[in-house]
Amino acid sequence: MEITADLHIHSKYSRACSSSLTIPNLEKWARIKGVNLLGTGDFQHQKWFNELKENLTEEDGILKTKTGFNFLLQTEISLIYNQDGKTRKIHHVILAPSYDVASQIIEILSKKGRLDYDGRPIFGMSSIELVEKMMEVSKEIEIIPGHCLTPWFSIFGSNSGFDSVEECFKEKTRYIHALETGMSADPAMIWRVDEWSKFNLVSNSDSHSFWPWRIGREANIFECGLNYKEIVNAIRTKKGFVETIEVEPGYGKYHIDGHRNCNVFMEPCEAKKYNNICPVCKDKLTIGVLHRVEDLANRDIGYKPKDAVGFRKLIPLTEVIAGVYGIKQLASKKVWGIYNGLIKNFGNEFNVLLNVEMNDLKKFVDEKLAKVILLNREEKLKISPGYDGVYGKPIIDKEYLMKEQKSLSDF
Repeated sequence: MEITADLHIHSKYSRACSSSLTIPNLEKWARIKGVNLLGTGDFQHQKWFNELKENLTEEDGILKTKTGFNFLLQTEISLIYNQDGKTRKIHHVILAPSYDVASQIIEILSKKGRLDYDGRPIFGMSSIELVEKMMEVSKEIEIIPGHCLTPWFSIFGSNSGFDSVEECFKEKTRYIHALETGMSADPAMIWRVDEWSKFNLVSNSDSHSFWPWRIGREANIFECGLNYKEIVNAIRTKKGFVETIEVEPGYGKYHIDGHRNCNVFMEPCEAKKYNNICPVCKDKLTIGVLHRVEDLANRDIGYKPKDAVGFRKLIPLTEVIAGVYGIKQLASKKVWGIYNGLIKNFGNEFNVLLNVEMNDLKKFVDEKLAKVILLNREEKLKISPGYDGVYGKPIIDKEYLMKEQKSLSDF
């Protein structure tokens, strides 16, 4: 069966997360998005773990609600430690095959630090020790370096990361099969570094919200059995791994270099002219993902490994609607009205973004929006790139659209 999976989210017990992140709400909004397998987030938090066990039945490593929606046990932890003379700050996504294995993980982590203060706890152990401890529990546990290029907390981040997977994990590298792209990078960027391209790539939302522009904004498409073993096997071997859905990397919050306090942002070549220093306040710029890739790349732009899993890029539908009508708030009444109408008529957001034909769209929205939805599908939307924690924004104006498609002369 085809599985659309978002395997990295957070619960209401993580910092800066909504208290409305309940199991029913997660199911509701995942269905609206078009996701049929969702990570649980934060399973090591005892209160959330208890809620999961009380509400979700386990079947072949998949947790099911009473209405038949599917979850997979998942959490993310933060490691802060010293290695090779440098402080490292790295996030890892952990997938677990059963409540029993998750319970053993919880027991091990509880001996390393507190688990009750945050859904994404911080530990002082190294990535090497983490893998060692997890493999002692079960070789079925999957560990994936999260949002692998984000500047502050990732395996390759400009501020505290490594240059390679082997540097980070040493002899435990054999247990690492995949990297998570993160929103500010896409597979094509990661493939430019030969060492990184040896690993499979997954994409997830890292959502801290149940809103549909957060859940599933990045996702994985599998064609396999709906059970833990086949899904993890797809991640490890690419068998049954069809593609990933990415946002345009410029949409991510750390794509280019910048300093948001001074509203300064620039491409890597310009940042290097300033010695990576903000020209306004003279503080250090936050070095973005693109800069980091260009520093380490040993492959040309456009290089693709022969056996690579494909990907496509989409901007979330709410962003498209808001951009077309110049609305700043994604949760505005007008945006929701249009969005809900499309979902009512076409089932879910991914169907609207990927499949619905122009003539069918025009029955429910004006031609202007229908054409922009198609441009999004064709990966032709221009993005004002994100920097230093500021999201990128689609540029949807008459001049640009007319350059992309002459038939938009009535825009």
